[in-house]
Order: sequence, then structure tokens, then C-alpha cells
Amino acid sequence: MKNFAIVAIALALCSAPAFADSKPAEDEAGKIKQTLSDWGCDGGTFEKETEASSIFEADDVKCKDGNQYDVKLDGSFKVISITRD
Repeated sequence: MKNFAIVAIALALCSAPAFADSKPAEDEAGKIKQTLSDWGCDGGTFEKETEASSIFEADDVKCKDGNQYDVKLDGSFKVISITRD
């Protein structure tokens, strides 16, 4: 019976809906571009996480130092994470 409960819980967790990212609205994309520009970066692809977190992602952003980064911004378009690719 214990093994059945473990299997049932594992199946329930695996079948949870996956959250897909979506494209940000035009005004949101403009604010992301402005923030990246303020940091000396541009380009990349933008996504908005569909969970309740209101996190934006800018992937493959090129900066003045010649490197490429992934940038995460909060709902106020403040940079919260920069990771070098």
C-alpha cells in the first residue's frame, strides 16, 4: 500500500501542467529594451514567464563588453539576474 501511495504521488506531480513562457506586450518589450540599453546592452529575445512571478527574460543579449548574457527582470523592469552565456 505504501508503494502505491508513492507511485500515485509521483504520477500526480509529473502530470502537473507545464507553464509556457509567452511574448511580452509591445510596451513591456519597450521597457525591457530601455533597461538593457541603460546597462549598455541590446538585442536578444524576450519572454514573459506565465507564472504569477511577473518575471521577464531577455536571452542572448549582447553587451558592450563583447559578451552575451541572459538577463532576468522583475515586474518593475529592474534587473535581478545577469548570467553570462
